Amino acid sequence: MKNTAIIYKKQLKDTGKNMALWIQFVMFPVMAAIMENSIRVENMPDHFFVGMFTVMHIGMAPLTVSASIISEEKEKNTLRMLLFANVRPMEYLCGVGGFVFSACMAGGVVFGFLGGYTGEKLFSFWLIMAAGILASMLLGAAVGVWSKNQIAATAVVTPVMMVFSFLPMLAMFNGTIAKAADFVYSQHIQLLMNSLSAGTPAEAKNVIVIAVNITIAAALFVIAYRRRGLT
Repeated sequence: MKNTAIIYKKQLKDTGKNMALWIQFVMFPVMAAIMENSIRVENMPDHFFVGMFTVMHIGMAPLTVSASIISEEKEKNTLRMLLFANVRPMEYLCGVGGFVFSACMAGGVVFGFLGGYTGEKLFSFWLIMAAGILASMLLGAAVGVWSKNQIAATAVVTPVMMVFSFLPMLAMFNGTIAKAADFVYSQHIQLLMNSLSAGTPAEAKNVIVIAVNITIAAALFVIAYRRRGLT
């Protein structure tokens, strides 16, 4: 736990110097706040922009940042130095993962209050966000561990990020895309958000698909770690 906490603090300090990463954490909460308070369209559902940008935040920020951090530190041999300093690989990954998760959930606080959630609804909203962030974070970590350098990680993570971020929005306008999105966790995060806003019960299918996606992401991470490691 001590080493994990040290890695967490190190990452917080390093990311504070990297505006490109901080933008990932604040971009969609800021956009949601602006559009919620400036755009009014007849017959638009309440807090439409909160739901849309929340899913984009979940599909983009944890995936991109996890892959970027791990691949960059592999490229610069920072990880090799940490391993020589008796920091275990899982301590490092938990420290980085804890930082990414908490930074993304900080955006969730903004989304939750913009959406007008309180009490049990607010807790459910954060729980849904946490599940989506976990799935994206595991995928990003798998890409970061597998990639030899940051350029390679960016080349892989960019199309993956675009799919998970924008697929739910495209599914609203195209039936064929909606059928494909039915297998993707970000689509079911969107559906759970919609159910929460409407006050309707969530479907078991939503939870099952998200759980399966998290399991697949974790398996991909384990495979990448076993084949590539952190060196």
